[in-house]
Amino acid sequence: MATDQAPVVKALYDDDDVLLRGVKEVREKGYNVSEVYSPFPVHGLDEAMGLKETRMAITAFFYGLVGLTFASLMTYGMLIVDWPMNIGGKPSFTWGENMPAFVPVMFELTVFFAAHLMVWTFFFRNGLYPGKKTANPDPRTTDNMFLMEVTPQETQSSDELLALLRESGAVEVSQNKEADA
Repeated sequence: MATDQAPVVKALYDDDDVLLRGVKEVREKGYNVSEVYSPFPVHGLDEAMGLKETRMAITAFFYGLVGLTFASLMTYGMLIVDWPMNIGGKPSFTWGENMPAFVPVMFELTVFFAAHLMVWTFFFRNGLYPGKKTANPDPRTTDNMFLMEVTPQETQSSDELLALLRESGAVEVSQNKEADA
């Protein structure tokens, strides 16, 4: 199946510092680094690639609010409405009078909801869900190598990019005629 996609140039590195310098050099020359595959997180790579700051912390806050709301409604429903008890002479007329006893439950459910929903958000946002085919173009990037994918625009020379990647310290450079689907 032929498509009209730009060629993808792949550069393989054996050192994370060399990769980081290579990404900076390629971006300074005006090329678009579309993806970097790494066996471990590389500090500063997101800034070097020009990625925007993540908004995952905001979602964690809202997931925590969902957990706190659920815990408040659950304790009210179970211990005030459904099965009120007089424990130690404390009346169960309102949730507010008994709320200090519910703080551990509210805290735990806040953390539970935030943590678990963040995991699912991370999987969804990164496309890591069951049944999805692997998208790693080189299995060596799960062990000890780093791969940078660059998609040059039509006006940019692929030959210049190949030379730039070799100069930046890449141990292997290859070019696909079409981007991987």
